[in-house]
Amino acid sequence: MTITEQDSQEVGTETGAGVSCRREFLARVGGGMAVMAAASWGGASRATAAAAPGDLVSQSAVKIAEMIRAGKVSSTEVVEAYIRRIESVNPSLNALVMPCFDRARSEARAADELRAKGGKLGVLHGVPMTLKDSIDTAGVVSTGCTLGRKGFVPAEDATVTARLRAAGAILLGKTNTPEFTMGSFTDNLVYGRTNNPYDTARIPGGSSGGSGALVAAAGTPFDIGSDTGGSIRSPCHFNGVAGIKPTNCRVPRTGHIVDLHGIFNTRTQLGPIARRVEDLDLVLRVIQGTDMIDSHVVDVPLGPVGAVKLKELRVAFYTDSEGYHQPRPETVAMVRGILHRMEGEVASIEESAPPAIAEGLAIMQKSRSAGGGSHITRTAQKAGTEKLFHMVQSRVNGKTLKAGEFTFLLEEEDRIRKQQLGWLKKYDVVICPVHAYSAPFHDAPNPSTASYRTIYNLNGWPAGVVRAGTSPEGMPMGIQVIGRPWREDVVYAVMGAIEAMTGGWQPPAV
Repeated sequence: MTITEQDSQEVGTETGAGVSCRREFLARVGGGMAVMAAASWGGASRATAAAAPGDLVSQSAVKIAEMIRAGKVSSTEVVEAYIRRIESVNPSLNALVMPCFDRARSEARAADELRAKGGKLGVLHGVPMTLKDSIDTAGVVSTGCTLGRKGFVPAEDATVTARLRAAGAILLGKTNTPEFTMGSFTDNLVYGRTNNPYDTARIPGGSSGGSGALVAAAGTPFDIGSDTGGSIRSPCHFNGVAGIKPTNCRVPRTGHIVDLHGIFNTRTQLGPIARRVEDLDLVLRVIQGTDMIDSHVVDVPLGPVGAVKLKELRVAFYTDSEGYHQPRPETVAMVRGILHRMEGEVASIEESAPPAIAEGLAIMQKSRSAGGGSHITRTAQKAGTEKLFHMVQSRVNGKTLKAGEFTFLLEEEDRIRKQQLGWLKKYDVVICPVHAYSAPFHDAPNPSTASYRTIYNLNGWPAGVVRAGTSPEGMPMGIQVIGRPWREDVVYAVMGAIEAMTGGWQPPAV
């Protein structure tokens, strides 16, 4: 299907440097040229980085790491810059809920001393980070935002925490999430509500809402979120940042408050959130791979982004399927505008959606609730929580299915996976919205939030989000890029091309 020039003109993408880089985009990816190698993501994404919050805190993690290794800036200077930024923006956001600034300062000094001595430096040496409060951090309170763990200090780091620290990253603190990561907005009984940095009257999404809000406000270079039904991708869309739910079973869940939990196990994935696509690639390479604890994780190589040739990619896109998603006009215009710009730069573009999306989501909902919320009760008991946040408590209804009914649902889920994978044989990439709408107001009626995202937790395909436009209300709008299993490199290449066209992240008002 041809995307019309009118569609392109209607899209609410950014003006200025982002939109004017059309010719730069063509130069970078036209003619089937390999784009944005992981070791050298030059050009547009950095050139268009907004400098409003301050040049240093606006840089990508990749750039900060390069500057520290080259001695252009010290880790101490970077850490102090981010602490100042957090102190400026966090009172209005409530995104960082457990700071560890003194430890971060100490580790930054040690990082600078190691560099001065010519010691071996990791790929994230001296680079600050934050982590979602559902991820364990040794020596730092990690509550999972549930009352039973209020004040709980883990003895060990989660696997992803340990890997990032071993690569040289320095923890600034923990970011807010719904209790047990169960929710599409970020509020809980431990730390309260998190706000959107582009409009504090609106939600930042969930469940990685604190992560998305703080990254967007330039309070941290990157964060690690978790995604069971869109909990990385939703905050990225609402807050105008980049993130990825990796292929199911690429990253260990060890040390996450919801880790290995029976038949729902593979739906939850951990992945990075950052302002720039290049950072997602770097961080995922650090945290991926088996830890010999999470028995579901396998070691599958992540190919170099620079080897991906856009000219050879077959792209499917959709803005609705079976009338189920009901997107707003600006959402449709954004997607079609992006696809119009990509015409001639990829092998083909066809309007097509994975089959049985609505059916698959209905089956997932039935299987998730088959135990009457008993998995929530067990998780609460394990944490020592007696009083649940109302959003979580509402999922405990005690109504259970018979074993035969439940096993039939699992068989149906496998049927949907098989059917959708067969459809994907014709395509390399799928492009679609993240949400039907931009960030809603707090306490406003919240339409169904899972339609575009949760199906990719069922089939397990890698799905990334990058900012691609702005709503009529001035709120960020992301676009979702989905790849074949284990092909995050292809997802990054397309996300990077979109980021180069639109400018990607833009600084918020805070």
